[in-house]
Amino acid sequence: MARVCVIGAGIMGLAAAYEALRRGHEVTVLEAAPEAGGMAAHFLLGDISTERFYHFVCKTDFPTFELLAELGLADKLRWVGTSMGYFVDGQLHKWGDPFALLRFPQLNLVEKFRYGLLMFVSARRERWDSLENRNAREWITAWCGASVYEKMWRKLFEYKFYEYQDNISAAWIWTRIKRIGRSRRSLLQEELGYIEGGSETLVQALTAAITAQGGNIRLATPAERIEGEAGRVTGVWAGGARFAADAVICTVPTPLVPLLAPDLPREALDAYRAIVNIGVVCVVLRLARSVTPHFWVNINAPDIDIPGIIEFSNLRHVRDHVVYVPYYMPVTHPKWAWDKAAFIDDAMACLMRVNPALQRGDLLASHVARLKHAQPICPPGFAAQLPPVQTAIAGLQIADTCFYYPEDRGVAESIRLGRSMAGWVT
Repeated sequence: MARVCVIGAGIMGLAAAYEALRRGHEVTVLEAAPEAGGMAAHFLLGDISTERFYHFVCKTDFPTFELLAELGLADKLRWVGTSMGYFVDGQLHKWGDPFALLRFPQLNLVEKFRYGLLMFVSARRERWDSLENRNAREWITAWCGASVYEKMWRKLFEYKFYEYQDNISAAWIWTRIKRIGRSRRSLLQEELGYIEGGSETLVQALTAAITAQGGNIRLATPAERIEGEAGRVTGVWAGGARFAADAVICTVPTPLVPLLAPDLPREALDAYRAIVNIGVVCVVLRLARSVTPHFWVNINAPDIDIPGIIEFSNLRHVRDHVVYVPYYMPVTHPKWAWDKAAFIDDAMACLMRVNPALQRGDLLASHVARLKHAQPICPPGFAAQLPPVQTAIAGLQIADTCFYYPEDRGVAESIRLGRSMAGWVT
């Protein structure tokens, strides 16, 4: 039995703690926030409990299925036929299936064929080795042509990555295409899942299982420093107290690692500092009427500076209509300093462009969540830039969402990596 400290009570940290307890270790979880869940934590939007940042389940999310079964939650998983839309040139078009592509007016027949071929091949591709050092823009252009990239992708990259838009890994983009492409009921029907009650159902089950097995979850206890001696981790200082540990699993964003573990070798600290993250301001709106019939809508409009919207209530059915409007941007961007009211007004204006029938009086409740380290920037060759999960300090493992690469952030990857890290504890 080892004394294990897990820093961070997001899904990855909770999964790590749960697995470590299953393996017979003594576990303490340290979380800075007053609640567990991290990006999957819930809040009340009026009287609707929903997550601060939306989550969904795909048919290839096997780590999620396995954990839900272990926790007795397999019957809580719901599958829904969903659809995509594309808002361009002031018009909303159905998107995401072969017929929608054939009807799409922005592309000619050759462009449609090349675009469809890229989607088809990407969904069936198994290996990413040859994409690891390729630029996503160049990869898409090679398959579809420069005109397709300009019409369909450039604005989405610009408002997701800003100055980093031309330096994104093709492998990272491919895994996003593959995950959604394989989550279908048929060629014409996308199918996504959600957990009944939202991500909070999983968070509560994990925290209950951890507590039942003797684990200790300390909320509102921010980690301050990871302590080591003679090349081995010995504990964590958090909330003004010391927690002795034989092993530490750290899941905080990598930009915070140099502050928590300054005793790591300089090259390791430099590697963490070199990982770039951009922030997100996620506006969540509860509306009296639907914006579109789609779960997500890509937006390509010169005067709307968001890459898309997610009408979450078209997946997880709740009273009224819940829409997420994410504003990705570097925290140095002038818009980051906007107050909540400005973001809500701007988000409503965007939605009213997409659906002119929507009125400001349809807004029933709103919420604005900010996260400084929301989206890691994964450039070509990113896999070689990541430091090892097992650090030079024996017993200290460090990983955040960028270590899912080439996969993107998601509950399944959080569970997979969290449980793997617990399995490496000796």
